[in-house]
Amino acid sequence: MDFDLMSMGELSSLIGARHISFSSNSCFSSVAIDSRNVSEGCLFFALNGKSSDGHSFVSAAFNLGACGAVVESSKVDSFALVNLAQKTGKELIVVENTLKGLQDSARVYLKKFNNLVKVGITGSSGKTTVKEIASSIISCEKNTVMNDGNLNSETGLPLSVFKVRPHHEVGVFELGMNRKGEIREIANVLKPNIALISNIGTAHIEHIGSKVNILNEKKCIFNFLSKSDTALIPKDDEYSNVLADGVNARVSFYGIDTFDELEQTRSLGLEGTEITWAGEKIHFALPGKHSLHDAMAAIAIAKEIHVSNDAIKKGLEKVRPLFGRLEILKGRTTVIRDCYNANPESTAKSVEFCNSLDCRGRMIFVIGDMLELGEISASAHTKLGELVAESKADRAFLFGRETAVTAQVLESKGKDVFHTENIDELSSALDSYVQKDDLVLLKGSRGCALERLSEMLTGGMQ
Repeated sequence: MDFDLMSMGELSSLIGARHISFSSNSCFSSVAIDSRNVSEGCLFFALNGKSSDGHSFVSAAFNLGACGAVVESSKVDSFALVNLAQKTGKELIVVENTLKGLQDSARVYLKKFNNLVKVGITGSSGKTTVKEIASSIISCEKNTVMNDGNLNSETGLPLSVFKVRPHHEVGVFELGMNRKGEIREIANVLKPNIALISNIGTAHIEHIGSKVNILNEKKCIFNFLSKSDTALIPKDDEYSNVLADGVNARVSFYGIDTFDELEQTRSLGLEGTEITWAGEKIHFALPGKHSLHDAMAAIAIAKEIHVSNDAIKKGLEKVRPLFGRLEILKGRTTVIRDCYNANPESTAKSVEFCNSLDCRGRMIFVIGDMLELGEISASAHTKLGELVAESKADRAFLFGRETAVTAQVLESKGKDVFHTENIDELSSALDSYVQKDDLVLLKGSRGCALERLSEMLTGGMQ
């Protein structure tokens, strides 16, 4: 059964927008920014995209059942939107900027839920995994809502908060960033009660400029905390003290050695980690030290929500790898599919994890470009070559323009390396090289789409 989110008139009033109605002041039950996702009773936001203008799709949205549209004042006449609304019996909410209109709408909608504990998670890497683990734990005892997938952007976060319903007790949301000011914008929508930073790295440094700039952008999430709220900061991050400085909220540091209940951890290799927590053994299926760090971040959040140790155990044991994030695929070879994205920090962690493993066959690294690194790309890919040269890899297969310098480093050190910018050439070279019992790491930025190699490497068995 559809839940009415808000009336069009109420929303217009709360965000200070002009309301043009040719219906009986209807309520909307969902929101969309893509006309293809519109259903009956939906409110359509006509955003200006890089390649298309959402105002061109208002008619299509109305035909699919949208009860109204949020449009820009400068576009109303040029797209004849008033005539369209009158002809179809729909409503318009007129704002100066529809992206800001979406964010403002989400913020006022969220204000309706005073008892909802709002958790905001950001960081250069690991935030999606932390969100998933935290939600898995908290949902064992409390009604929990979270972002779908990685809907964490200037549009994804606002769309996600419209999922909140009166029965929800906790909302766990991740906040992403690929431009200056984005964290501030979407944190202003969420206004979290608990805010966690997973780490400070170089993801999206091309757009932000430096790690210090990234730190300052990420730290903006703390600006919206009150004195009774909590900022969670990784104890071992090189910037932990800087992150804590000047925060107008309770600051708590988390890490592997900050919990009295954590008695022991034991690596199970590809099978994950055994965690002894408050006397109970827990099988945590996500492998690697950085996954354990993500688990500690999630536990730090869960403890702020005051869930039980039983919930922590049950929640950790329910967690499974997400697509492209340290998935273990078994078949023709064993594949570590960690190619949802890549930056210098996450790639180093993947290599470190592989170095910790015992492998019956050969260890093969398939590494694609680390994108969006801007001016530091050449030096980062040079360091990558040095890292791989010192690793346990028997051979490296490199893909993309940026990894050409990585190949040069490996060749200069006498290492076995193959480099190409053609995915078919890469697939063919791998196909003729891999053997049973080989272990293959797939690591690269999203733009490389290295998951295309999965079926060939596993023989279709995943």
